Amino acid sequence: MSPNPPGTPASRTSPTSPVTAADVDLAVALALETLRGADPAGWDAPAGPLAWSCWETTEHLADDLFCYAAQLTTAQPQLDGYVPFEVSARREGGPRNAVAADRTAGPDGLLRVLDAGGGLLSAVVRATPVGRLGHHPFGTSDPEGFAAMGVVEVLVHLDDLARGLGLTWAPPADLCGRVLTRLFPDAPAGTEPWPTLLWATGRGELPGRPRLTSWRWDSRPRR
Repeated sequence: MSPNPPGTPASRTSPTSPVTAADVDLAVALALETLRGADPAGWDAPAGPLAWSCWETTEHLADDLFCYAAQLTTAQPQLDGYVPFEVSARREGGPRNAVAADRTAGPDGLLRVLDAGGGLLSAVVRATPVGRLGHHPFGTSDPEGFAAMGVVEVLVHLDDLARGLGLTWAPPADLCGRVLTRLFPDAPAGTEPWPTLLWATGRGELPGRPRLTSWRWDSRPRR
């Protein structure tokens, strides 16, 4: 379905700055700072509403960032599918990733894998020409779009992880606002950006609006 029920939200038309590699850097840095405060014994707990553990969700997040970077790096971009890395799940029902962290490296090693995924996406977004396109099932996208998708993955999965690990997580409103404008252009206007992003990704409620049971962003280029 579209990101929002037809006819309910107002359009977000206020001008905003583009989403950049610096936003990826900021989101990942804030995530790492938050996750370093987690109890080392808590990583196998469920990640909030997800069926995955906190460890699995962090691997999935690192994998998202890595794969978004890969979509922009091929000399001849393929717009009909993802770069065909082999993916697998470590258990039935777990995330199917191309990237996994060595469990013997512990939580510090897991966070290094997440840090590396963020660094790859940030570097690729900085180096890729503006007009380059890559595949995503929610809309073939450009470097800004992949940066925004990476930021959303970090912000909303950190909410899942914070719930599972008993941490506090509230990202900057301006960062949330930029990715809402880029990926959820029909999200409600006049509401606080962070609760609105949680609502738009099916993780929260807004006054007068039911929680979404399915959602998707629109990653097509805006320019």
